[in-house]
Amino acid sequence: MHPCLAQISTLNASFAQDVEDYAAGACHAIEVWFTKLENHVREHSLEHVKELLAEHDVRLPVAAGQGGLLTSQGAARAEAWKLFDSRLPLCQALAIETVVIAGDVSAPFAQVDLDRLLVSLADAARRAADHGVRLALEFQAEAAFPNNLQTAAAIIEQVGLPNLGLCLDAFHFSVGRSKTEDLAYLGPHNLFHVQLCDLADRPRELASDADRILPGDGDMPLESLLEALRGLGYAGHVSIELMNPVIWQISGRQFSEVAMTALRKLLGQASMQ
Repeated sequence: MHPCLAQISTLNASFAQDVEDYAAGACHAIEVWFTKLENHVREHSLEHVKELLAEHDVRLPVAAGQGGLLTSQGAARAEAWKLFDSRLPLCQALAIETVVIAGDVSAPFAQVDLDRLLVSLADAARRAADHGVRLALEFQAEAAFPNNLQTAAAIIEQVGLPNLGLCLDAFHFSVGRSKTEDLAYLGPHNLFHVQLCDLADRPRELASDADRILPGDGDMPLESLLEALRGLGYAGHVSIELMNPVIWQISGRQFSEVAMTALRKLLGQASMQ
């Protein structure tokens, strides 16, 4: 498995600052946050991004922050799809292989919404395929549908397109309705990305994204989760993704150094500087 850090973990920093700080902390694969990247390209250029990445020996294998595609309607739907279409050429130009799609479906949820969701996923995957991009659906524990791994895997199988798979977020897996047995639904054919965090002293029924902390600082069974994924043949990227306002206040370099140490320890890899 390949270690990676998610830019949302240092939300207050700029794209360029993240690249510099993460590389200084021995992180050379970044899960990019679309808004940061787009702001940088708007103020500088796509070529500047390429030069910055090359200078610091950093890759962008995964991008996140794409929502609103599945069951939205009207103007909100039109805006989400317009944004999505504008991001695909950017991914192609920067060799971003995988885009995480938020399973942000709210209640009420009916059959018509399921039908719209399936059509939307298929449409999004076909558009992404035209740019050599994979899509990874991230189920969310608080969503109306899907909110667990088993259902999310069934949806991906029903759509049946090779570039459409899953993002397994350990937070949503742990605090929601998923079960350890559900990991059997995963394999290299449908697991495209993994996101890790930890939780401490917080009942899962009350846990929120703001409670996410560094792996190893809490009591989530991350070692057994990764061992199960190894057994299933997963060999992709594993990122640390935190939405903790306290962590947002520390420097990107400090975050990168500590996070990479924690992640490499979990993955059984020697420290690299």
